[in-house]
Amino acid sequence: MSTFTIMVDSSCDLPPECIQEQGIEVMPMPFYLDGIAHDQGNWQEITDKEYYEALRKGSIAKTSQISPGSFVAVFTEYAKQNKGLILITLGSGLSATYQSAEMVLREIKASYPDCNIHLIDSLNATAGHGLLAMLAVQKRAEGMSVGDVAAWLENKKHSCFSFFTVDDLMYLHRGGRLSKLSAVAGSVLGVKPVLNIAPDGTLKLKDKVRGRQVALKTLISQFQRSLNPGTVPSTALISHSDCLDDAQVLAEMVKTLGVRNISIMMMGPVIGAHVGPGAITLIFEADMTREEYDIKFYGKT
Repeated sequence: MSTFTIMVDSSCDLPPECIQEQGIEVMPMPFYLDGIAHDQGNWQEITDKEYYEALRKGSIAKTSQISPGSFVAVFTEYAKQNKGLILITLGSGLSATYQSAEMVLREIKASYPDCNIHLIDSLNATAGHGLLAMLAVQKRAEGMSVGDVAAWLENKKHSCFSFFTVDDLMYLHRGGRLSKLSAVAGSVLGVKPVLNIAPDGTLKLKDKVRGRQVALKTLISQFQRSLNPGTVPSTALISHSDCLDDAQVLAEMVKTLGVRNISIMMMGPVIGAHVGPGAITLIFEADMTREEYDIKFYGKT
């Protein structure tokens, strides 16, 4: 078996038991709640449930990148020991985390040109980012080398889909993803957006529907048309920001389509700060890339 480290930042939202079982390492990402700093991954002051309750009561959450110094410490340790490492980050279309890590890695390679460190831009978020890590674990168990797994991930990431909807459009507005006028109008009219993470890692609107249940059904229809007739992925992940009942409803819909392995997980504070309570995401491997999907159904990427 290959012996190298697979590492993620904590925005991947994989639950602790999965992280431990899969043998994945985690770099905590910082966030702020009402101005108080926390590090997702090693904070004890507030649970995920309490965090979303605080947001519902008006608390303000903000996020920031992992510090360059944290990347320097990790990369230097692996380079000095000549240990293999794959670090999978939150998508570059949503955060500058990847760019920061890339800059540090260039500096490390100047001093340790033979270091075996590989950086993967997930072009995804929440469990879409986590799914890549889980797939990397499988390839490591099959005996693939760290370089071969990194190359495989660079190809595979383009067919890992994330479709999602949110309950409160104002969170997308605060994050710069939606105009205030659209957010207010949508909230008044009960409009629920259905979005995906596009090929370049940014958020793209795919549909606007009336009502939560219609939004969940639209996630399923987007899922179905990304697959070849008669095929389904073996695994689907569902991440949610404190809306477990809806996540379970969505899981039952996915199950009826023949998906055998369905995992439900809570979104952590980093992604939750930008989508708010009530967001729900469906993540899976498709039969086509996200670019092919957009060209086929929308005529563009």
